[in-house]
Amino acid sequence: MKKLLVTGSSGLIGSEVCGYFSANGWAVHGIDNNSRAEFFGPNGDTRWNQRRLQGELRNFVHHELDIRDRKNVTALFEELRPDAIVHTAAQPSHDLAAKIPFEDFDTNAVGTMNLLEAARLHVHASPFVHMSTNKVYGDAPNELALVEHATRWDYSHSEDFAGISESMRIDQSKHSLFGASKVAADVMVQEYGRYFGMMTCCLRGGCLTGPNHSGVELHGFLSYLIKCNVEGKRYSVFGYKGKQVRDNIHSMDVARFIDAFIQKPRSGEVYNLGGGRANSCSILEAFELARAISGKEMVYDYVDKNREGDHICYISDLGKMKKHYPGWDITKDLKTIFEEIYLSWRKRDSHH
Repeated sequence: MKKLLVTGSSGLIGSEVCGYFSANGWAVHGIDNNSRAEFFGPNGDTRWNQRRLQGELRNFVHHELDIRDRKNVTALFEELRPDAIVHTAAQPSHDLAAKIPFEDFDTNAVGTMNLLEAARLHVHASPFVHMSTNKVYGDAPNELALVEHATRWDYSHSEDFAGISESMRIDQSKHSLFGASKVAADVMVQEYGRYFGMMTCCLRGGCLTGPNHSGVELHGFLSYLIKCNVEGKRYSVFGYKGKQVRDNIHSMDVARFIDAFIQKPRSGEVYNLGGGRANSCSILEAFELARAISGKEMVYDYVDKNREGDHICYISDLGKMKKHYPGWDITKDLKTIFEEIYLSWRKRDSHH
């Protein structure tokens, strides 16, 4: 039986990947130490998801391990020798990174390094998929010419219509410390591919979402927005008139792409991974979609100051992904994503 090693296995993407590969007959080993609770407090806790995986998946083993622990990470690789590695563990918040710069860098950059080196030593041929982020571009995407519509910002040049491609530069822009630590990891994953000939890729995710997100204000845009709608809580809109745009991709479609890559791996690749134009929406449009599903108006405050380095309009150009993996496409549209998250919060609320 093939073995998959997933870091951050209790998180949104990690848990989706665990479920997906387990259903496809893989033995799945998850690494997680619930750092999210440490970073975000009780609302960020992912133990419920760990317990769910342990209860639902036959071939799942949980390893209580911190990716910063180099010695034990290396020992686990030597013992397990996984056939593929999916690295989703991270300190994922911009705002928090400035308060905990060493924890952020040690987790995002050094943690990734620990995994790459362990993989090189013990499973050189195993594909290594790294969940990077579109924040590696910093605020460079904001330099694209924009036009303001009634409910959203959009690109004004027709050549930008499909969105941001992998040719966007990653330096000489403002990232947040989180963005910078993720750049370090991203470049290193590419380097292990190019320099050592390993099968690696960086998935530069936009808004990755789905029903198993422990969404909090600092991280998990859609999940948190819908949670506020369900519970009638106040939502804060930060700047840009609430017209800032994100493209949203369901965690299942992320897992499907990871599967496609592992089946036909390439070396040192980068892909912009998001929902594309069809799955894009602004905050104002998201309010409207949430209202249409729940029947409840959104309660919100407007703060006339945008987040540092926040993207005004970010849509991922999926052209390269589809060219390299023509069998892959988005299967879950925006409405489906909203409905699933809505039902998931309703269910979690009724359990409390």
